[in-house]
Amino acid sequence: MKKIIVSVSNDLITDQRVHKVCNSLSENGFSIILVGCQKTKPLKALERNYETKLLKLFFTKGVLFYAEFNIRLFFFLLFREKDVLLSNDIDTLLPNYLISKFQNKKLVFDSHELFSEIPELVNRRYVKNVWVSLEKKIIPKIKNTYTVCESIAKHYKEKYNTEFKVIRNVPKSTIIEEGSLKISTERKIIIYQGAINVGRGLELMIDTMMYLQEYLLVIVGDGDVKEELFQRMLKNRVKGSVYFYGKVSPEELKTITPNAVLGFSMEEDLGLNYRYALPNKIFDYIQAEIPVLCSDLPEMKKIIQEYKVGEVVMERTPEKIALQIKGMLKKDFSKELKAAKQKLIWEQEEQKLLQLFNQLV
Repeated sequence: MKKIIVSVSNDLITDQRVHKVCNSLSENGFSIILVGCQKTKPLKALERNYETKLLKLFFTKGVLFYAEFNIRLFFFLLFREKDVLLSNDIDTLLPNYLISKFQNKKLVFDSHELFSEIPELVNRRYVKNVWVSLEKKIIPKIKNTYTVCESIAKHYKEKYNTEFKVIRNVPKSTIIEEGSLKISTERKIIIYQGAINVGRGLELMIDTMMYLQEYLLVIVGDGDVKEELFQRMLKNRVKGSVYFYGKVSPEELKTITPNAVLGFSMEEDLGLNYRYALPNKIFDYIQAEIPVLCSDLPEMKKIIQEYKVGEVVMERTPEKIALQIKGMLKKDFSKELKAAKQKLIWEQEEQKLLQLFNQLV
């Protein structure tokens, strides 16, 4: 059985894309070890049908985190038996590339995003240049690459003359399962799921809730700006209209999302990473059969308009967004959502993944 070591820089719990990839490979005859890092105490023990490993670190953020993680990952990879290395994003690429060269192993690179273009690096020129330098040195030398959307694949092709396959981050087909919520409310729920970071449109939606007092905004996830958003909620006096649900497992999330009447993905155009974003939450909303309000950015806009499962934000002001949401919820998207959820599923993308790895071995 061919052995694949899969590397990520997170705690494995909420990374749905990597879990789907590992599951697909495991179920099709590959032996998988998924390695990440333990930053905080896990929500619960991981139950996976493949082996997992969390590297314990002294540092949990910043330069020291990335330095320590890459060093520990290098030595983990060095002494483990493997046939193929699968690196997820630039922050795991260097140790994987070095080991692939030292030990003559096949290397695959999955770019979940344009890591060097994330908003957190826009005004940090030195740090950004470090990641860009890694891209320039390594990506043109990798033969087996894939990413989440056409725009990112085109970017890498133009910048590094490297061909990336597109394997979209769509969910597995699911049956809608409404579950119990931590909260009791008779209001209609507007949901956001994902990282609570800068540029996700959450500030704008909290401001919008001043005009949607009959609705409840539920934010599922965690991140760097959570406290700032909480203070903004208090300042706007919409505490009763916003609920921070916290971080949950993908399995629990599937029972939460269908309780909503609308999901949103309103990322700001803060550099190429967000401009080309195709967040998996959009596909999760579709699987839950709730309409989507998204930013006027190319990849997400293309999905919403092609499948007619929601609307694109027309004007980014609280008053206009509130009016647009009220208008959307008078429409019936159910037929289009049912059709889209049959097409936008992992089972379709999985075939491209298996073809790539079967060719390698």
